Amino acid sequence: MQQSIKRETCAPTKAEQLLWWLATAEKKLLIQSITGKNKYAIIGMCVLSTWLFATAAWIYFFSIITTSTITAIALGLFMGFIILTIDRALIKSISSLNNKKILPLIFRAVLAIAIGTFMAQPALLYLFDKEVKMQVSLDNEQRKKDKATQQEAAISITKNKWLQQKQTLTKTLENKYAEVAAARNNFIAETDGTGGSKKIGLKNIALAKQKTYEHLQNEYDILNKQLQPQIQQAENALTVIQTNIQKEQQQFEALLNNGFLTRIEALNNLIKTNAALQFRYYLIIFILVLIELMPVLAKTFLPKTSYEEKLLLHENNEFILQKQVYENELKLKQQFNQNVFNNNQLINNNFFELTQQKSREKMQNIIHGFNESYTTQTIWQEVNSNLSLQQQT
Repeated sequence: MQQSIKRETCAPTKAEQLLWWLATAEKKLLIQSITGKNKYAIIGMCVLSTWLFATAAWIYFFSIITTSTITAIALGLFMGFIILTIDRALIKSISSLNNKKILPLIFRAVLAIAIGTFMAQPALLYLFDKEVKMQVSLDNEQRKKDKATQQEAAISITKNKWLQQKQTLTKTLENKYAEVAAARNNFIAETDGTGGSKKIGLKNIALAKQKTYEHLQNEYDILNKQLQPQIQQAENALTVIQTNIQKEQQQFEALLNNGFLTRIEALNNLIKTNAALQFRYYLIIFILVLIELMPVLAKTFLPKTSYEEKLLLHENNEFILQKQVYENELKLKQQFNQNVFNNNQLINNNFFELTQQKSREKMQNIIHGFNESYTTQTIWQEVNSNLSLQQQT
């Protein structure tokens, strides 16, 4: 029996104390409960697992958005500590008194699911790193195409205007040049007998066709001089438009990255297009959320032990003792105030007893100092102003 008691009250190891601290258990009370030790060691291991998982997930998350490894580790440890604090607060708020209240349990579950779902994102990005990077590349290429389409739509009116002007002017020159070419061919055919009258030596007809050709050539040259600057202006405008499009496209491509939101979007696109990944994705989400829920579930559903009863009694005793201490202090203060009042009252009485004779003598001296011509009212006012005391406010 002595050995059994000795085992129950033996000092816990450092590891046990850490697990109990993580489980928000009171060491002095828990050390006397064997079943309580096991329960809160399990809860502590759940909190420890969640803490380590949250820290690792946050470190990986910050490694995506920053190039400094030290910064990523520091921020990851900080956010992991915040998750640990939240988990300990949730566990501490669960007791045998509010276990049957559905609203607090729902609130804790919603909070744990929200935290777990967010923490699951970095873990999923790590697990599907290669696939996500490939999808990011495809998404970025699609973004380039979408950007080019938007640019074309934005400048389509201006671009079409210059294109139409260039085509119209070019078509005008081409039609004119076709007339010149036809006249030249008619002239050549007339001179060598392959066309026209097909008779060599008809000089007048050949000369007439030569004049027509030369006239048309001259008109073409004049028209070409008039239209070429306009054509060149249209080409320059189109070149400027194309250069601006290329510059804007280059600037847009420089903004493309593989940051956290980009990877999350790539992961969502990958899930939509990959049926084999969908089931595994949601299964992993469920498992990772369950990791965050483990401490709350463990504290809620593990059976009640003697530790909870001792803790409840200890808290009730503290309330009773604290109330008693407050009441005793109140009584002491009331008694002190009453004694002070009695003492002050005694001082006042003694003061007036000791000063009564002197006040009477002083009053007589004041009255004797007035002759019979003074009224009683005047004498009273003089006595009152010299001897009366003001009341305390």
